[in-house]
Amino acid sequence: MEEKEKGAQIAPLEGIKVVEVAQWVAAPSAGAILGDWGADVVKIEHPVRGDGSRGMKVIGGMPVSDVNYPWELDNRNKRSVTLDISKKGGQEALHKLIAKCDVFLTSLRPSELRRYDLEYETLSKTNSRLIFASLTGYGRKGPDREKPGFDYTAFWARSGLQAIVREPGRPPVFQRPGMGDHITALAIACGINTALFVRERTGIGQEVDVALFGTGIWTLGIDTMCALVTGQYPAMRTRSEMMGMTNVYQTKDGKWIMMMHLQPDAYWSMFCKALELEHIENDERFNSFLPRLQHEGELVPIVEESMAKRTLEEWKQRMDEYGLIWAPVQEPTDVAKDPQAWATDCFETFEHPTLGPISFVAIPMKLSLTPASIRTTAPELGQHTEEALLEIGYSWDDIARLKEDGIVA
Repeated sequence: MEEKEKGAQIAPLEGIKVVEVAQWVAAPSAGAILGDWGADVVKIEHPVRGDGSRGMKVIGGMPVSDVNYPWELDNRNKRSVTLDISKKGGQEALHKLIAKCDVFLTSLRPSELRRYDLEYETLSKTNSRLIFASLTGYGRKGPDREKPGFDYTAFWARSGLQAIVREPGRPPVFQRPGMGDHITALAIACGINTALFVRERTGIGQEVDVALFGTGIWTLGIDTMCALVTGQYPAMRTRSEMMGMTNVYQTKDGKWIMMMHLQPDAYWSMFCKALELEHIENDERFNSFLPRLQHEGELVPIVEESMAKRTLEEWKQRMDEYGLIWAPVQEPTDVAKDPQAWATDCFETFEHPTLGPISFVAIPMKLSLTPASIRTTAPELGQHTEEALLEIGYSWDDIARLKEDGIVA
Protein backbone atom coordinates (compact mmCIF):
# COMPACT_ATOMS: atom_id res chain seq x y z
CA MET A 1 0.00 0.00 0.00
CA GLU A 2 2.84 2.41 0.81
CA GLU A 3 4.44 1.79 -2.60
CA LYS A 4 1.14 2.46 -4.35
CA GLU A 5 0.60 5.72 -2.45
CA LYS A 6 4.15 6.80 -3.26
CA GLY A 7 3.74 5.85 -6.90
CA ALA A 8 0.54 7.82 -7.17
CA GLN A 9 2.58 11.01 -6.77
CA ILE A 10 4.67 10.28 -9.87
CA ALA A 11 3.61 11.82 -13.17
CA PRO A 12 4.20 9.30 -15.98
CA LEU A 13 5.87 11.84 -18.30
CA GLU A 14 7.64 13.85 -15.62
CA GLY A 15 10.96 15.09 -17.03
CA ILE A 16 9.79 14.94 -20.65
CA LYS A 17 10.08 18.31 -22.40
CA VAL A 18 7.72 19.15 -25.25
CA VAL A 19 7.93 22.11 -27.62
CA GLU A 20 4.59 22.78 -29.31
CA VAL A 21 4.31 24.89 -32.47
CA ALA A 22 0.65 24.39 -33.25
CA GLN A 23 -2.69 26.11 -32.97
CA TRP A 24 -6.44 25.50 -32.96
CA VAL A 25 -7.41 22.13 -31.45
CA ALA A 26 -6.00 18.78 -32.57
CA ALA A 27 -2.26 19.13 -31.92
CA PRO A 28 -2.71 21.47 -28.90
CA SER A 29 -5.16 18.95 -27.42
CA ALA A 30 -2.47 16.27 -27.75
CA GLY A 31 -0.11 18.66 -25.97
CA ALA A 32 -2.65 18.98 -23.17
CA ILE A 33 -2.77 15.20 -22.81
CA LEU A 34 1.02 15.08 -22.49
CA GLY A 35 0.83 17.94 -19.99
CA ASP A 36 -1.78 16.10 -17.93
CA TRP A 37 0.69 13.22 -17.75
CA GLY A 38 3.35 15.53 -16.35
CA ALA A 39 5.32 16.65 -19.40
CA ASP A 40 6.71 20.19 -19.49
CA VAL A 41 4.89 21.57 -22.53
CA VAL A 42 6.22 24.86 -23.93
CA LYS A 43 3.72 26.36 -26.36
CA ILE A 44 5.21 28.70 -28.97
CA GLU A 45 2.87 31.51 -30.04
CA HIS A 46 3.14 34.54 -32.28
CA PRO A 47 3.84 37.57 -30.07
CA VAL A 48 0.85 39.54 -31.43
CA ARG A 49 -1.71 37.03 -32.70
CA GLY A 50 -1.12 34.10 -30.40
CA ASP A 51 -2.99 30.86 -30.99
CA GLY A 52 -6.20 31.44 -32.96
CA SER A 53 -8.12 29.59 -30.25
CA ARG A 54 -7.50 32.45 -27.82
CA GLY A 55 -10.17 34.49 -29.60
CA MET A 56 -12.54 31.64 -30.43
CA LYS A 57 -15.19 32.21 -27.76
CA VAL A 58 -18.29 31.58 -29.89
CA ILE A 59 -18.37 28.34 -31.89
CA GLY A 60 -21.18 26.14 -33.09
CA GLY A 61 -23.90 28.21 -31.44
CA MET A 62 -22.39 27.70 -27.99
CA PRO A 63 -23.31 30.26 -25.31
CA VAL A 64 -20.95 33.14 -24.61
CA SER A 65 -19.09 32.77 -21.32
CA ASP A 66 -16.43 34.57 -19.29
CA VAL A 67 -14.49 31.32 -19.60
CA ASN A 68 -12.92 30.57 -22.97
CA TYR A 69 -13.58 26.89 -22.36
CA PRO A 70 -12.19 25.57 -25.68
CA TRP A 71 -8.90 27.35 -24.96
CA GLU A 72 -8.76 26.19 -21.34
CA LEU A 73 -9.58 22.60 -22.28
CA ASP A 74 -6.83 22.19 -24.87
CA ASN A 75 -4.07 24.33 -23.37
CA ARG A 76 -3.98 23.51 -19.67
CA ASN A 77 -0.68 22.42 -18.13
CA LYS A 78 1.40 24.45 -20.62
CA ARG A 79 3.81 27.36 -20.60
CA SER A 80 3.35 30.07 -23.23
CA VAL A 81 6.41 31.50 -25.00
CA THR A 82 6.07 34.14 -27.70
CA LEU A 83 8.37 33.91 -30.73
CA ASP A 84 8.02 35.30 -34.21
CA ILE A 85 9.52 32.38 -36.09
CA SER A 86 9.30 34.22 -39.40
CA LYS A 87 12.35 36.19 -38.20
CA LYS A 88 15.85 34.75 -37.93
CA GLY A 89 16.15 35.50 -34.21
CA GLY A 90 12.89 33.68 -33.52
CA GLN A 91 14.03 30.65 -35.51
CA GLU A 92 17.33 30.58 -33.63
CA ALA A 93 15.56 30.63 -30.27
CA LEU A 94 13.14 27.92 -31.37
CA HIS A 95 16.00 25.70 -32.57
CA LYS A 96 17.71 26.09 -29.20
CA LEU A 97 14.50 25.08 -27.41
CA ILE A 98 14.05 22.03 -29.66
CA ALA A 99 17.68 20.99 -29.22
CA LYS A 100 16.98 20.47 -25.52
CA CYS A 101 13.52 18.90 -25.75
CA ASP A 102 12.23 15.35 -26.09
CA VAL A 103 9.21 16.00 -28.31
CA PHE A 104 8.55 18.56 -31.03
CA LEU A 105 4.80 18.76 -31.66
CA THR A 106 3.69 20.75 -34.68
CA SER A 107 0.78 21.39 -37.04
CA LEU A 108 2.86 23.31 -39.58
CA ARG A 109 2.49 22.10 -43.15
CA PRO A 110 5.49 20.58 -44.99
CA SER A 111 6.25 23.82 -46.86
CA GLU A 112 6.17 25.79 -43.59
CA LEU A 113 8.53 23.33 -41.95
CA ARG A 114 10.94 23.83 -44.85
CA ARG A 115 10.55 27.60 -44.69
CA TYR A 116 11.46 27.74 -41.00
CA ASP A 117 14.16 25.06 -41.23
CA LEU A 118 12.15 22.77 -38.96
CA GLU A 119 12.17 19.50 -40.90
CA TYR A 120 13.01 16.33 -38.99
CA GLU A 121 16.17 15.74 -41.02
CA THR A 122 17.47 19.12 -39.84
CA LEU A 123 16.40 18.95 -36.20
CA SER A 124 17.59 15.36 -35.67
CA LYS A 125 21.17 16.37 -36.53
CA THR A 126 21.40 18.32 -33.26
CA ASN A 127 18.97 16.15 -31.31
CA SER A 128 19.11 12.50 -32.37
CA ARG A 129 16.71 11.52 -29.55
CA LEU A 130 14.00 13.90 -30.77
CA ILE A 131 10.45 12.63 -31.22
CA PHE A 132 9.07 14.70 -34.11
CA ALA A 133 5.25 14.63 -34.05
CA SER A 134 3.54 16.18 -37.05
CA LEU A 135 -0.18 16.78 -37.51
CA THR A 136 -1.51 17.61 -40.97
CA GLY A 137 -4.92 17.71 -42.58
CA TYR A 138 -4.26 15.08 -45.23
CA GLY A 139 -0.80 13.63 -44.57
CA ARG A 140 2.74 14.63 -45.48
CA LYS A 141 2.79 12.81 -48.81
CA GLY A 142 0.54 12.79 -51.86
CA PRO A 143 -1.06 15.52 -53.98
CA ASP A 144 -2.89 17.13 -51.02
CA ARG A 145 0.00 17.28 -48.57
CA GLU A 146 -0.10 21.11 -48.58
CA LYS A 147 -3.89 21.36 -48.44
CA PRO A 148 -5.18 23.02 -45.25
CA GLY A 149 -7.68 21.00 -43.30
CA PHE A 150 -9.80 21.29 -40.18
CA ASP A 151 -11.63 18.40 -38.60
CA TYR A 152 -14.88 19.52 -40.27
CA THR A 153 -13.28 19.06 -43.71
CA ALA A 154 -10.46 16.50 -43.47
CA PHE A 155 -11.80 14.31 -40.65
CA TRP A 156 -15.56 14.66 -41.03
CA ALA A 157 -16.36 15.33 -44.68
CA ARG A 158 -13.62 13.70 -46.73
CA SER A 159 -13.24 10.55 -44.62
CA GLY A 160 -16.82 9.44 -45.34
CA LEU A 161 -18.19 10.14 -41.88
CA GLN A 162 -20.41 13.06 -42.87
CA ALA A 163 -22.03 11.12 -45.69
CA ILE A 164 -22.58 7.91 -43.77
CA VAL A 165 -24.27 9.25 -40.61
CA ARG A 166 -27.23 10.88 -42.36
CA GLU A 167 -30.52 9.20 -43.05
CA PRO A 168 -31.40 8.58 -46.71
CA GLY A 169 -32.70 11.65 -48.50
CA ARG A 170 -31.49 14.06 -45.81
CA PRO A 171 -28.71 16.66 -46.19
CA PRO A 172 -25.30 15.90 -44.62
CA VAL A 173 -25.13 16.84 -40.94
CA PHE A 174 -22.47 18.89 -39.19
CA GLN A 175 -20.23 17.44 -36.51
CA ARG A 176 -19.71 19.21 -33.19
CA PRO A 177 -16.70 21.51 -32.66
CA GLY A 178 -13.45 19.66 -32.00
CA MET A 179 -14.97 16.21 -32.27
CA GLY A 180 -12.49 14.93 -34.85
CA ASP A 181 -9.68 16.98 -33.34
CA HIS A 182 -9.98 15.30 -29.96
CA ILE A 183 -10.08 11.81 -31.46
CA THR A 184 -7.00 12.73 -33.49
CA ALA A 185 -5.29 14.09 -30.36
CA LEU A 186 -5.56 10.63 -28.78
CA ALA A 187 -3.84 9.17 -31.84
CA ILE A 188 -1.05 11.76 -31.65
CA ALA A 189 -0.50 11.14 -27.93
CA CYS A 190 -0.47 7.37 -28.54
CA GLY A 191 2.10 7.75 -31.31
CA ILE A 192 4.32 10.01 -29.21
CA ASN A 193 4.27 7.70 -26.22
CA THR A 194 5.02 4.67 -28.39
CA ALA A 195 7.97 6.52 -29.92
CA LEU A 196 9.21 7.47 -26.44
CA PHE A 197 8.99 3.80 -25.44
CA VAL A 198 11.01 2.79 -28.51
CA ARG A 199 13.57 5.47 -27.66
CA GLU A 200 13.99 3.95 -24.20
CA ARG A 201 15.00 0.71 -25.94
CA THR A 202 17.12 2.15 -28.76
CA GLY A 203 18.14 5.65 -27.70
CA ILE A 204 16.96 6.96 -31.06
CA GLY A 205 14.11 9.33 -31.86
CA GLN A 206 11.77 9.16 -34.84
CA GLU A 207 8.90 10.84 -36.65
CA VAL A 208 5.24 10.46 -35.70
CA ASP A 209 2.94 11.32 -38.60
CA VAL A 210 -0.80 11.77 -37.92
CA ALA A 211 -3.43 13.27 -40.25
CA LEU A 212 -7.02 14.27 -39.55
CA PHE A 213 -8.03 12.50 -42.78
CA GLY A 214 -6.41 9.25 -41.71
CA THR A 215 -7.95 9.37 -38.25
CA GLY A 216 -11.37 9.88 -39.82
CA ILE A 217 -10.85 6.85 -42.06
CA TRP A 218 -9.83 4.78 -39.02
CA THR A 219 -12.90 5.99 -37.07
CA LEU A 220 -15.12 4.76 -39.91
CA GLY A 221 -12.94 1.70 -40.33
CA ILE A 222 -15.66 -0.97 -40.49
CA ASP A 223 -17.59 0.82 -43.23
CA THR A 224 -14.40 1.68 -45.11
CA MET A 225 -13.16 -1.91 -44.87
CA CYS A 226 -16.50 -2.99 -46.31
CA ALA A 227 -15.97 -0.60 -49.22
CA LEU A 228 -12.43 -1.90 -49.78
CA VAL A 229 -13.55 -5.53 -49.83
CA THR A 230 -16.95 -5.35 -51.51
CA GLY A 231 -16.96 -2.01 -53.33
CA GLN A 232 -20.06 -1.07 -51.37
CA TYR A 233 -20.90 0.23 -47.90
CA PRO A 234 -23.77 -0.31 -45.45
CA ALA A 235 -25.89 2.84 -45.78
CA MET A 236 -27.62 4.40 -42.79
CA ARG A 237 -31.20 3.32 -42.33
CA THR A 238 -34.20 5.20 -41.01
CA ARG A 239 -35.67 4.33 -37.61
CA SER A 240 -38.49 2.42 -39.24
CA GLU A 241 -35.93 0.26 -41.07
CA MET A 242 -33.93 -0.55 -37.95
CA MET A 243 -34.48 -3.66 -35.84
CA GLY A 244 -37.07 -3.45 -33.11
CA MET A 245 -34.60 -4.47 -30.41
CA THR A 246 -31.83 -2.20 -31.70
CA ASN A 247 -33.41 1.19 -32.15
CA VAL A 248 -34.09 4.53 -30.50
CA TYR A 249 -37.45 5.19 -28.83
CA GLN A 250 -39.16 8.21 -27.30
CA THR A 251 -40.50 8.06 -23.75
CA LYS A 252 -43.63 9.63 -22.27
CA ASP A 253 -41.72 12.75 -21.19
CA GLY A 254 -40.14 13.34 -24.62
CA LYS A 255 -36.76 11.78 -23.79
CA TRP A 256 -35.08 9.16 -25.96
CA ILE A 257 -33.64 5.74 -25.18
CA MET A 258 -31.21 3.79 -27.35
CA MET A 259 -31.40 0.01 -27.17
CA MET A 260 -28.74 -2.31 -28.61
CA HIS A 261 -29.12 -6.10 -28.61
CA LEU A 262 -26.64 -7.81 -30.94
CA GLN A 263 -27.82 -11.23 -29.74
CA PRO A 264 -31.56 -10.53 -29.84
CA ASP A 265 -32.81 -14.07 -29.25
CA ALA A 266 -30.97 -14.24 -25.94
CA TYR A 267 -32.77 -11.08 -24.76
CA TRP A 268 -36.18 -11.54 -26.41
CA SER A 269 -38.01 -12.94 -23.39
CA MET A 270 -36.65 -10.28 -21.01
CA PHE A 271 -37.32 -7.61 -23.64
CA CYS A 272 -40.99 -8.59 -23.80
CA LYS A 273 -41.34 -8.72 -20.03
CA ALA A 274 -39.63 -5.36 -19.46
CA LEU A 275 -41.83 -3.62 -22.03
CA GLU A 276 -44.97 -5.48 -20.91
CA LEU A 277 -45.25 -7.14 -24.29
CA GLU A 278 -45.71 -10.71 -23.06
CA HIS A 279 -48.57 -11.14 -25.51
CA ILE A 280 -46.11 -11.11 -28.45
CA GLU A 281 -43.34 -13.20 -26.83
CA ASN A 282 -44.49 -16.37 -28.59
CA ASP A 283 -45.90 -14.68 -31.66
CA GLU A 284 -44.53 -16.54 -34.68
CA ARG A 285 -43.69 -13.24 -36.37
CA PHE A 286 -41.29 -12.22 -33.60
CA ASN A 287 -40.21 -15.19 -31.45
CA SER A 288 -36.92 -15.89 -33.28
CA PHE A 289 -34.40 -13.93 -35.28
CA LEU A 290 -35.30 -14.67 -38.91
CA PRO A 291 -39.07 -14.15 -38.70
CA ARG A 292 -38.49 -11.07 -36.53
CA LEU A 293 -36.13 -9.71 -39.18
CA GLN A 294 -38.88 -10.14 -41.77
CA HIS A 295 -41.43 -8.35 -39.59
CA GLU A 296 -39.35 -5.55 -38.05
CA GLY A 297 -41.66 -3.02 -39.67
CA GLU A 298 -44.51 -4.42 -37.59
CA LEU A 299 -42.50 -4.75 -34.37
CA VAL A 300 -41.15 -1.17 -34.23
CA PRO A 301 -44.60 0.51 -33.88
CA ILE A 302 -45.53 -1.96 -31.14
CA VAL A 303 -42.41 -1.10 -29.18
CA GLU A 304 -42.93 2.64 -29.82
CA GLU A 305 -46.40 2.47 -28.32
CA SER A 306 -45.13 0.68 -25.22
CA MET A 307 -42.18 3.04 -24.70
CA ALA A 308 -44.49 6.06 -24.83
CA LYS A 309 -46.34 4.86 -21.72
CA ARG A 310 -43.55 5.57 -19.21
CA THR A 311 -41.08 8.36 -18.48
CA LEU A 312 -37.34 7.98 -18.83
CA GLU A 313 -36.92 7.67 -15.06
CA GLU A 314 -39.52 4.94 -14.94
CA TRP A 315 -37.85 3.05 -17.78
CA LYS A 316 -34.38 3.28 -16.23
CA GLN A 317 -35.21 1.04 -13.30
CA ARG A 318 -37.33 -1.34 -15.34
CA MET A 319 -34.78 -1.90 -18.09
CA ASP A 320 -31.96 -2.47 -15.61
CA GLU A 321 -34.15 -4.85 -13.64
CA TYR A 322 -34.58 -7.04 -16.72
CA GLY A 323 -30.97 -6.76 -17.86
CA LEU A 324 -31.56 -5.00 -21.16
CA ILE A 325 -28.73 -3.18 -22.99
CA TRP A 326 -29.74 0.45 -23.27
CA ALA A 327 -28.67 4.03 -22.63
CA PRO A 328 -30.43 7.37 -22.42
CA VAL A 329 -29.80 9.70 -25.35
CA GLN A 330 -28.22 12.47 -23.30
CA GLU A 331 -27.47 16.07 -24.12
CA PRO A 332 -24.16 17.56 -22.91
CA THR A 333 -25.98 19.26 -20.03
CA ASP A 334 -27.17 15.80 -18.94
CA VAL A 335 -23.65 14.39 -19.24
CA ALA A 336 -22.26 17.24 -17.11
CA LYS A 337 -24.51 16.03 -14.26
CA ASP A 338 -24.22 12.28 -14.90
CA PRO A 339 -23.22 10.60 -11.61
CA GLN A 340 -21.45 7.80 -13.48
CA ALA A 341 -19.26 10.33 -15.30
CA TRP A 342 -18.30 11.97 -11.99
CA ALA A 343 -17.75 8.61 -10.27
CA THR A 344 -15.33 7.50 -13.00
CA ASP A 345 -13.35 10.77 -12.97
CA CYS A 346 -14.47 11.99 -16.38
CA PHE A 347 -14.32 15.50 -14.91
CA GLU A 348 -11.83 17.31 -12.72
CA THR A 349 -12.46 20.55 -10.87
CA PHE A 350 -9.58 23.00 -10.67
CA GLU A 351 -9.23 26.47 -9.15
CA HIS A 352 -8.71 29.03 -11.93
CA PRO A 353 -6.53 31.94 -10.75
CA THR A 354 -9.02 34.59 -11.89
CA LEU A 355 -12.33 32.81 -12.50
CA GLY A 356 -12.55 30.52 -9.49
CA PRO A 357 -13.34 26.78 -9.60
CA ILE A 358 -13.85 25.35 -13.09
CA SER A 359 -14.74 21.80 -14.01
CA PHE A 360 -12.66 20.36 -16.85
CA VAL A 361 -13.20 17.33 -19.05
CA ALA A 362 -10.45 14.88 -18.05
CA ILE A 363 -8.52 12.72 -20.49
CA PRO A 364 -10.12 9.26 -20.81
CA MET A 365 -7.01 7.16 -20.05
CA LYS A 366 -6.79 6.28 -16.36
CA LEU A 367 -3.50 5.02 -14.87
CA SER A 368 -3.76 3.58 -11.36
CA LEU A 369 -0.27 4.40 -10.06
CA THR A 370 0.61 7.41 -12.20
CA PRO A 371 -2.62 9.30 -12.81
CA ALA A 372 -2.97 12.36 -14.99
CA SER A 373 -3.73 15.67 -13.31
CA ILE A 374 -4.44 19.31 -14.07
CA ARG A 375 -1.78 21.44 -12.43
CA THR A 376 -2.23 24.75 -14.18
CA THR A 377 -4.88 26.42 -16.29
CA ALA A 378 -4.14 27.65 -19.82
CA PRO A 379 -1.40 30.33 -19.81
CA GLU A 380 -1.64 33.99 -20.69
CA LEU A 381 0.01 34.92 -23.98
CA GLY A 382 3.78 34.97 -23.45
CA GLN A 383 3.45 34.33 -19.73
CA HIS A 384 6.59 32.16 -19.65
CA THR A 385 8.70 33.68 -22.42
CA GLU A 386 11.46 35.08 -20.25
CA GLU A 387 11.52 32.02 -18.01
CA ALA A 388 11.92 29.58 -20.93
CA LEU A 389 14.58 31.67 -22.70
CA LEU A 390 16.63 32.00 -19.52
CA GLU A 391 16.53 28.20 -19.19
CA ILE A 392 18.27 27.74 -22.56
CA GLY A 393 21.02 30.27 -21.89
CA TYR A 394 19.63 33.64 -22.98
CA SER A 395 20.62 36.63 -20.84
CA TRP A 396 18.33 39.48 -19.86
CA ASP A 397 20.15 41.64 -22.40
CA ASP A 398 19.48 39.04 -25.09
CA ILE A 399 15.79 39.01 -24.20
CA ALA A 400 15.67 42.83 -24.27
CA ARG A 401 17.09 42.80 -27.81
CA LEU A 402 14.54 40.20 -28.91
CA LYS A 403 11.79 42.46 -27.57
CA GLU A 404 13.20 45.47 -29.40
CA ASP A 405 13.18 43.46 -32.64
CA GLY A 406 9.56 42.37 -32.11
CA ILE A 407 10.55 38.70 -31.92
CA VAL A 408 9.06 38.24 -28.45
CA ALA A 409 6.33 40.15 -26.66
